Amino acid sequence: MISRKSNYGRALCALACMTAPTFAGATTVISELLYDVSGTDTGQVFLELYGIPGTVLDGMQIEGVNGTTGSVYKTVLLTGVIPADGVFVIGDDDGSGNSLVANTDFVTSIDFQNGPDSIVLRDAGGILDALGYGDFSAAIFAGEGTAAADVATGWSLARANPLLDTNDNSVDFLGFDIPTPGLVSASPVPVPAAAWLFLSGFAGLVGVARRKT
Repeated sequence: MISRKSNYGRALCALACMTAPTFAGATTVISELLYDVSGTDTGQVFLELYGIPGTVLDGMQIEGVNGTTGSVYKTVLLTGVIPADGVFVIGDDDGSGNSLVANTDFVTSIDFQNGPDSIVLRDAGGILDALGYGDFSAAIFAGEGTAAADVATGWSLARANPLLDTNDNSVDFLGFDIPTPGLVSASPVPVPAAAWLFLSGFAGLVGVARRKT
């Protein structure tokens, strides 16, 4: 897990994860998730999506998949349009129709379970993206590749680079101590192996991160 101190830091983390990148292209992806808040989760949990500005989300849905049974325990029908910055934030309803999450674009009940569980993003054509988090050695995994780590309370899971999807949650997602709904940094250029080795070591030594401005 990496502490987030600057936007530049997340860009370095993004470069460190580009071993065999696949560009997300036109696909909307999950870019950040906060599922376990210090204190009450109500109104503070969020899920962030990243995609092409102007993408209409009507008809898409989010599913929370229980790791114990493999069944869908929550379905969220999306509506709205991805704004000009490409970031769409879904904030948990605090009970009044509002959310305590900054930069929220859509408010609904999304108090996701702590895990091991998975979150699946679908449209009419099928699965667009999926994120599984936690220890699935005795659970049912519905994410991609290998599960992302179960992060500490108050930390979020964030995609290292929203323009890249390797279809492996353990590679694509990192844990960060400062959740930043509505803000991402992305590098559109793949990095050679030598640069990846340098930057991955640098990130591990320094502990870089982004902070919300």
